[in-house]
Amino acid sequence: METLSSLLFLLLTVHSVSALKCYVCASGTSNQECIKNTQDCQAPLDTCMTTVGTLGSVTAIVKTCSYSKLCTSAAASASVESNGDGVQVTCCNSHLCNYSGAASVTLHRWLMVLPLLLITLLFRQNT
Repeated sequence: METLSSLLFLLLTVHSVSALKCYVCASGTSNQECIKNTQDCQAPLDTCMTTVGTLGSVTAIVKTCSYSKLCTSAAASASVESNGDGVQVTCCNSHLCNYSGAASVTLHRWLMVLPLLLITLLFRQNT
């Protein structure tokens, strides 16, 4: 009987572990575009990361699963000038926490890769 009680106790206290779920978007021009797709982050990816690059009236948004340390480093290095130009990185770690983003604007092709280049450069500096 004691074994059955112990087993029942374990079943009641064990929580199912599920992967972190983030919104993902490779190169959106609006937040509405970037909240259409979700992804289960595979371990060890433990953070939802949103990168918003702005240059004048042009904005590019990237949402992805990331490593906490990489996201935090990118967020600390990102900056936005007083006129609004620059790159902003936000990190969060709860399901679908990277919901918000930028308003719809026109996107130039070369700017789509700007956030990805920044992330790559930051990653290379940390390794």
